[in-house]
Amino acid sequence: MTTPKIKKHLRLLIFSAVGMFGFGFALVPLYDVFCDITGLNGKDYSRATTIPARIDESRTVRVEFVTYLNKKLPWQFTPEIKSVELHPGERYQVRFVAINQSDQDTFGRAVPSITPGYGAQYLVKTECFCFQEQMLAANEEAMMPLIFYIDPNIPADISTLTLAYTLFKNEPTEVAMR
Repeated sequence: MTTPKIKKHLRLLIFSAVGMFGFGFALVPLYDVFCDITGLNGKDYSRATTIPARIDESRTVRVEFVTYLNKKLPWQFTPEIKSVELHPGERYQVRFVAINQSDQDTFGRAVPSITPGYGAQYLVKTECFCFQEQMLAANEEAMMPLIFYIDPNIPADISTLTLAYTLFKNEPTEVAMR
């Protein structure tokens, strides 16, 4: 025999479980929207195809390159240069060196982060190895390009941007295996 009080608690528990599942399911897209709005975590997935019409030669911005490697990925991963000074609007290419130190083909995925976070919207990538997963054959070395520019509308208080890439081991997708 169930009493009305037990039924009420049971409905509340079921509603809470469904609500928690729904919230957990929606958390990732909500976090992405939050990061896009606030610039938190320096996420930038821009894929601009044009270069700005003007170059602001009155100032320079220092861009620093930092790399991190997940311990599960048997690669070396370093930027070809540690930093560059360029004028906003000026297009620049830098390469990152990746070496697979294992005797097996492996896949990696680079996740970018830009600091300060509010400056992320001003570093515009036109081509980047981070847009897709990378595959390196056993003991293979690859040069991975990044082509970018700093938006000329970057605020005057931003004189340095740090672009950090963390490389994670990735399971191959069907597209990558073709």
